[in-house]
Amino acid sequence: MKKWENTGDRVLPIAFIVFFIMLWEILIKVYHIPKYILPAPSGILDALIYNREILWEHTKTTIFEAGVGFFAATIFAVFISGLMNKYKLLKKVVYPIFVISQTIPIIALAPLFMIWLGFGILPKVVIVVLVCFFPIAVSVIEGLATVDEDLINLMKVMGANPYQIFMKVQLPSTLPAFFSGLKIAATYSIMGAVLAEWIGAKSGLGVYMTRAMSSFSIEALFADIFIVVLLSIGIFQLIEIFSKKIMPWNQEKSQRRDSNDKKSKSFINWSIGNGFRFIRLRSEERGSTKGRE
Repeated sequence: MKKWENTGDRVLPIAFIVFFIMLWEILIKVYHIPKYILPAPSGILDALIYNREILWEHTKTTIFEAGVGFFAATIFAVFISGLMNKYKLLKKVVYPIFVISQTIPIIALAPLFMIWLGFGILPKVVIVVLVCFFPIAVSVIEGLATVDEDLINLMKVMGANPYQIFMKVQLPSTLPAFFSGLKIAATYSIMGAVLAEWIGAKSGLGVYMTRAMSSFSIEALFADIFIVVLLSIGIFQLIEIFSKKIMPWNQEKSQRRDSNDKKSKSFINWSIGNGFRFIRLRSEERGSTKGRE
């Protein structure tokens, strides 16, 4: 039963996507919608195959920019979060600045970075760092803030040094929040790279997207979007798999929680069923008593 439920969790989303694509294809054919308004999935697939070599070259550039920016943002965010957790005054000063910085649209900052840093790869990486930094930093800061102080005090009483406290208490408690921030930032990294390439670049999926839009090649544009979505989902799944390898205890907690939820639902269903059965029996008894009278 459990194996079937796990299989269903994977199959249902795929089945829905296949159904949606088939419905999309049928509606395009039935209503004869022009491809310059909305192309059919078959046309998008043809464009993807026909332009595969060009798309692959642009994809490599975007992956490199997103990967470098994401890695730099992760290192920088963890370092700054650690300092803010250790020095509370620094957190009070810097944290509001982080929040305010997120109110500034990246699309407004991107041209400035192009002017300051040129049209090479550096401004794209900087934009990806800015996009990815905030969710990782906030997740780590909140994760460190939720660490049990009693455990830290217990470790200090037992003579543990700061490194041992970090490795044995703080790091395991912070990892779930850290990986949650990583998954959010990973999807943002591809978007940030594409956004930076819109402003000015020689290659990348953002450049290909602007060229497809200017030439009204809607099928090629959708093929580009499909690759962007595929890359974002792929990075998200890689981090999900890696987090399960790093935090096996967290997966066991989830399984126990699911098991408890199922037991609670079963108990609720059993209680409701018995309640209705009791009401029905009482009604039948009253009916038979009135009949005898």
